[in-house]
Amino acid sequence: MKNTFFVGLVSFILGTMLTVLLAANPFHWTALHRANQWLNGETVAQSESQLWTCPMHPEVLEKEPGNCPICAMKLTPVKTVPKAETSPINDTKNQLWTCGMHPQVLQDEPGFCPICNMKLTPVNADNSNAHEHDDGNSSSSVVRIDPSFVQNFGIQSAPVERADIPFTVRTVGYLKYDDRQVSWINTKYEGWIEKAYVNYVGEPVQKGQKLFEIYSPQLVTTQKEYLQALDYSERMANSQYPEIARRATSLVESARQRLLYWDISDSQIAALEQSRAVNRTLAVTSPVNGLVVEKMDQALEGMHVTPSMNLYKLVDLSTIWAEVEIFENQVQRIRTGQSARIELPYEPGKQYRGRVRFIYPYFDNKTRTMRVSIELPNPKGKLRADMYADVTIDIPSAENVLTVPEESVIHSGKRNLVVIDQGDGTFEVKEVVLGANGNGLWEVQAGIEEGDRIVISSQFLIDSESNLQEAIQKMVSRVSASGEDRAPATTGHQH
Repeated sequence: MKNTFFVGLVSFILGTMLTVLLAANPFHWTALHRANQWLNGETVAQSESQLWTCPMHPEVLEKEPGNCPICAMKLTPVKTVPKAETSPINDTKNQLWTCGMHPQVLQDEPGFCPICNMKLTPVNADNSNAHEHDDGNSSSSVVRIDPSFVQNFGIQSAPVERADIPFTVRTVGYLKYDDRQVSWINTKYEGWIEKAYVNYVGEPVQKGQKLFEIYSPQLVTTQKEYLQALDYSERMANSQYPEIARRATSLVESARQRLLYWDISDSQIAALEQSRAVNRTLAVTSPVNGLVVEKMDQALEGMHVTPSMNLYKLVDLSTIWAEVEIFENQVQRIRTGQSARIELPYEPGKQYRGRVRFIYPYFDNKTRTMRVSIELPNPKGKLRADMYADVTIDIPSAENVLTVPEESVIHSGKRNLVVIDQGDGTFEVKEVVLGANGNGLWEVQAGIEEGDRIVISSQFLIDSESNLQEAIQKMVSRVSASGEDRAPATTGHQH
């Protein structure tokens, strides 16, 4: 039953396609009648009723030699078969009639289509030409078509090859600042800002650049203590008591360390040592190259500041992150270190390269997605936080495996089928076991071998369950009309 199903299915597909190809031509009824005869094992091209056709226009069929009415090319005789192998088409016993435009219409007597009112054409129930009798070597799922019709069907085939199948994840996200490159500017002492050099958000700053000058009594006192410790250490350097010299040096180091703890730089301490004069105010400088992304929301000059106040937020833009959402079925393929491509809608054609930095260990219950952080270099600082980004992550899914194009696979419920082109108009339907999928390719784990040629023409394939059911119903009707004793078909697929 399974083999008969494959034969009837493929024959029905080819017959329906030929009908569509010829529907717009004034000679389509004669050609369709001839094609249906060939597909169903019939022939009227006997020696006493020879037909003639045009090599360039096979839809032209004439009862006598002459010239093509379309291109004026000389007609050639149509291939015939011995009379003993033919089935008379005018035998009305168990004869069915169908519509060329609606093949689901089947009647047991001639007439007109109830859908489009087109004249019905005879259908032969004998499918002896669709397959050879099983001799132990040939498969009943093999269908043979006259090679002259293969080109008209638009059938294209390609060899089964080994290839790598990438899995591509496409998602969207937003850029955000690298948390490791964020610096908050505040003071570790109390004081008053007397001069502000950076006053607005978005202003770029360089490492060591002055941000503001501050007066702090604590800083003034510590400077005095440091200078006094220096003087004392210098006087005691040649003392005949080594312990006194050591303690003097210790006082200097202690005062110096206190200045460093308050973020006074080495260069500022060196300037203090050279001038030996206490500075009333000291400058607070930027610790990084970056951008001011936040600032105290009021004027800084004259402000009284305490250690709990954040005056600036600076960000180093040499690197930036892209936060994206990954669906639940894609998470298992994502790994840290994988390469990613980022595109911005307002920079078409421009791609930025990054790598997966971190995979967050939780899902969003509402969207059923997981966040993934991608780090990418930003040497020119063009990328800013909250920019919208299209992200593509290419993941190797399968390597060096047998592959077929997606359009070559017929998905039929739990079964997956391909059509093998064996050459000379011979085709065979085979069931395959599929594996990984990606970039328009399927991995084939079993069913075919490397080098087999598979049909990839989309016109040749059935890609919906409704069409499969229609093919089954028509095949059942043909079998019933032929009077053969076979098991009834079901609405499901036979496995």
